Amino acid sequence: MEPQNNTRVSEFVLLRFSQTQELQKFLFLVSLFVYITTVMGNLLIMVTVTFDSRLHTPMYFLLCNLAVIDPCFSSVTSPKMLVDFLSENKTISYQGCIAQIFFSHLSGGGTVFFLSLMAYDRYIAISRPLHYVTITNTQLCVGLVVAAWLGGFLHSIVQLVLMLPLPFCGPNVLDNFYCDVPQVLRLACTDTSLLEFLMISNSGMLVLIWFILLLISYTIILVTLRFHSGQARRKAASTCTTHIIVVSMIFIPCIYVYSRLFNCFCMDKAVYITYTVMIPMLNPMIYTLRNQEMQLALKRLGRHLVICNEVNFK
Repeated sequence: MEPQNNTRVSEFVLLRFSQTQELQKFLFLVSLFVYITTVMGNLLIMVTVTFDSRLHTPMYFLLCNLAVIDPCFSSVTSPKMLVDFLSENKTISYQGCIAQIFFSHLSGGGTVFFLSLMAYDRYIAISRPLHYVTITNTQLCVGLVVAAWLGGFLHSIVQLVLMLPLPFCGPNVLDNFYCDVPQVLRLACTDTSLLEFLMISNSGMLVLIWFILLLISYTIILVTLRFHSGQARRKAASTCTTHIIVVSMIFIPCIYVYSRLFNCFCMDKAVYITYTVMIPMLNPMIYTLRNQEMQLALKRLGRHLVICNEVNFK
């Protein structure tokens, strides 16, 4: 790949959602509400799991870590998007753009690995219930969490290794509200066909294969539930169904974005909004509304806070 010019652009221009100022303000309020809900919802899960001893199990330990990574993922894009809604100058520096790519793929890759760990945890809990506590001990859980973060880090490093050598010498308008590989790659003033293929192989095909393997694993788990008693089967099936919903919500947009040629389609921005803004907000809702143990733990936490307030007032 021979570059046409080695001059780098210093900043990228992010296209706005609408030219109407009133609509921009409305979108700002909606996005602010979604972002605050995302942070508070995931924070509530972290606090509940941390302070309720009945939730000190491997599954909720992994769920707590997922609640850490969700707002991190949303925070990569949402604050900048909120500022741009109220700003006329919707630009991002080259360094800021590269940082967004790194941290979005760090948290996104970490999310994929955490969901895989949660599938492994459910498989052990259902297929080998008598050995569950000994297999999923504290040392293993901590090691798996570190491995998940390391996996996300290595994935994001690969993106940077492929992106940093590219020259950007011409157009600098990104058709998105944040920097991601497909949009930035299209602006490089060199032939990126081979690089695009490597990116699709690194992100798209791996995500597609991973998604299929997770669906197969949950299918095996659901089949295994036939040999359990009625109440245990219903509880495990509800948990697995919740996991399948979350896995599908996260993986399907990723497959759409990264498993095809990096051409621009009209629904791309809607998919990015869903993936980076809406899903981190929906995850804690799904895990709490469909999980009876979490609902009971939230009630216990609420009663504890009420008692503490009454004692303080006295």
